[in-house]
Amino acid sequence: MNKEHKVSVYDMTKQLNLKEVIPEINTREIFITQAEINRPALQLAGFFEHFSNKRIQIIGNVEYLYLQEIRKDDAAEGIIFERLFSAGIPCLVFCNSLEPNNRMTYIAKKYNVPILISRETTSEFMAEVIRWLGVELAPSISIHGVLVDVFGEGILITGESGIGKSEAALELIKRGHRLVSDDVVEIKRVSKETLVGSSPEVTRFFIELRGIGIIDVRKLFGVESVRMTQNIDLVIQLEDWNKETDYDRLGLEEKYVEYLGNKVVAHSLPIRPGRNLAIIVETAAINHRQKKMGYNAAEELYKRVTGQIREGEK
Repeated sequence: MNKEHKVSVYDMTKQLNLKEVIPEINTREIFITQAEINRPALQLAGFFEHFSNKRIQIIGNVEYLYLQEIRKDDAAEGIIFERLFSAGIPCLVFCNSLEPNNRMTYIAKKYNVPILISRETTSEFMAEVIRWLGVELAPSISIHGVLVDVFGEGILITGESGIGKSEAALELIKRGHRLVSDDVVEIKRVSKETLVGSSPEVTRFFIELRGIGIIDVRKLFGVESVRMTQNIDLVIQLEDWNKETDYDRLGLEEKYVEYLGNKVVAHSLPIRPGRNLAIIVETAAINHRQKKMGYNAAEELYKRVTGQIREGEK
């Protein structure tokens, strides 16, 4: 199910180490819903057409110097500040440790708009806040599955309930790999190329094993056996073995599964007694990394076979 994300101004203040000018404003209840930012140069000049009022507003050196100029005109300054803060902006951030004047602070408090101060330069702060908001506000879905880090590759294991996803994850953990999430995986699309998976906070680091119950992976195997997030590089789809199904035995053609518009390479893995899922998943992870580095074993075998055929025809 798709989720609409928002982040509080309070969370941004803590994450980016910002100073609150008006601490009596409850920033926990003021939310940011857009990852884009705005430098209100035209608005300070009185032009509010097409104003992106839902974005974070940032004041840098240029805007600050202009504020010093309009301060000479009390009436104009008051009108500009009234229009800016009454527009419903989530917050106003001063960079380079610059500070607002008393009139701006008074009007911001009147409209319950937080004013924050960053020690970073304007460019540095803009880059960091865009990166952070891009992750926090990314489109997301929750799916049923298990996400593990195997040799640095994010492997998403999916399949019907009870097919053995958690057992496979547990064996991988015992072999030195790391758990990200069991049962429910939250997936965020942070870019057109990247999907990041994580666990819901309530179930983080726990695994359900039928017949045993809930185990805490971090407590049993240590902090090196878990991680908070992981890019999703490969999907392993577990399914019951069906002798009537024609399974891919060469892997010459990649198959994909799509999440939030991003395609991820996927392998269907039939389950039957005697198959060691952990070793197969490890091998799939290594093979996938090899392919990303430019080597494809299936293509190499195909070249050898076709080469021998050509030699035999001469």
